[in-house]
Amino acid sequence: MSSISLSPLDWTILAAYFIILLAIGLWASSKRKKGSSLFLAEHSLRWHHIGFSMWGTNVGPSMLIASASAGFTTGIVSGNYAWYAFVFIALLAFVFAPRYLGSGVSTLPEFMGLRFGQQTRNILAWYTIVTILISWLALTLFAGGILIRQVFSIPMWASALILLAISAFFSMAGGLKAVAYTNVYQMVLLIVVSATLTIAGLIKIGGVGALAAAVPADYWVLFRPNSDPDFPWLPIIIGYPIMGVWFWCTDQSMVQPVLAAQSLNEGQKGANFTGWLKILDVPLYIVPGILCLALFPSLKNPDEAYMTMVTNLFPIGMVGLVMAVLTAALVSTIGSALNALSTVFTIDIYAKRIHPNATQTEIIRTGRIVTVVGAIIAVVICVAIDSIQGLNLFNVFQSVLGFIAPPMSAVFLFGVFWKRTTTRAANMALTFGTLFSLGVGVLYLWVLPASEHTFWPHFMMLSFLIFVCIALTMIVISLFDHTSLATDTGSDTSVMSAHSAKGNEKAPSTGVRIAWILLFIVMIALYVFFN
Repeated sequence: MSSISLSPLDWTILAAYFIILLAIGLWASSKRKKGSSLFLAEHSLRWHHIGFSMWGTNVGPSMLIASASAGFTTGIVSGNYAWYAFVFIALLAFVFAPRYLGSGVSTLPEFMGLRFGQQTRNILAWYTIVTILISWLALTLFAGGILIRQVFSIPMWASALILLAISAFFSMAGGLKAVAYTNVYQMVLLIVVSATLTIAGLIKIGGVGALAAAVPADYWVLFRPNSDPDFPWLPIIIGYPIMGVWFWCTDQSMVQPVLAAQSLNEGQKGANFTGWLKILDVPLYIVPGILCLALFPSLKNPDEAYMTMVTNLFPIGMVGLVMAVLTAALVSTIGSALNALSTVFTIDIYAKRIHPNATQTEIIRTGRIVTVVGAIIAVVICVAIDSIQGLNLFNVFQSVLGFIAPPMSAVFLFGVFWKRTTTRAANMALTFGTLFSLGVGVLYLWVLPASEHTFWPHFMMLSFLIFVCIALTMIVISLFDHTSLATDTGSDTSVMSAHSAKGNEKAPSTGVRIAWILLFIVMIALYVFFN
């Protein structure tokens, strides 16, 4: 992507964004009770905090740029990854959230520890920490660092440090509450700016009808034939759920706002709000790419579609606002990830294993230290990624994350839905299942790359098949393993007993049911219309 030039007005707007952001963060930090936990915002988050935080964690500048690029090259079909998510966000709201909140846990490894025991909790805790460091922090910093480097002309390590310093400030000063409150401001800004870009593009081309006529007809179809090499409908239908369950239901960074909800009712409404916000992904992120194809068909690099629209359609000043939005997306994701990293290490490792008698003050201090250490490690990984030439590592690592999903999804689904699942089966899935899944990923991406060997199924189908193998192995082990059944059943009972203690929250409220019914109707209508 070519370098970005900002006018004095752009710089003024960008500076104003940071001043307002810091003011909101300081205000939210002042609202935190002295000595209270940094991690779950004193269980004070309302539905709008939860929705904006989950959506904000999901959004990054790479997503904005990649979505516009996908719109430019293939139309709205990649919108499946946004719109299909509502099914799994509903699964979080009605299946997982009642159990998480009912058991009173602070982390998802802690929840699985109640179900399967301390060893499973330990494995999951370190698993989560590594995932956050690589996927949520290092890769987000890598993508954001490229963007910041273009504007400020500074090295990658300095770009990463700037982003981390801002994000870590909120995580350390006000914890999840500061992160959640600033996310609301940042995501509203993102919606306004992205919607303005789409509207400006539609006005320039002459309206929706003119846009539809200017691009291929299949650009408005969500389900393509199975012969389509990139987006066949069957692998998406059966493969995406493996990714969806892992990402929306079992990932600490995504689920933590729900864990911090005022009540189950607020958590379910917040998840519903996230589902509505995901609808916006297509008009705000993908449609600008389609508009770019119609307006600038000679553009050589699809990755430049988003910024091409910005620099050609927005006046002086608005470019600075766009840079503020891209920075907001970065800070939102990084802040949520740092808080999740700090939470898991402090709760699942420090307070459980290293210092069980730690005071709240010691726990808070440790959480802040972990935030700093995690940030430093993330910068090192980010710089290492940037130093390797000749390989699109960002896309490679994103693909690798797809091979993390099958074992995690299997353990959580079996742990919740099948009481007969034993600790041995869960631990085998998390260890040998992960090695198997990642091993297939290495073959798929590097040793026998799919780009050169046609025998590989589609990426999403491969994820589904790996999940089936791990699930069948868990069933067999559980059926023949009688040694830990009594312990497992007892652990599961403790979770269910804790959940029963909040039985008054178990049945969704009328408002929650209506909101979800409306969302399901709208999503089905969208899928019918665009097919």
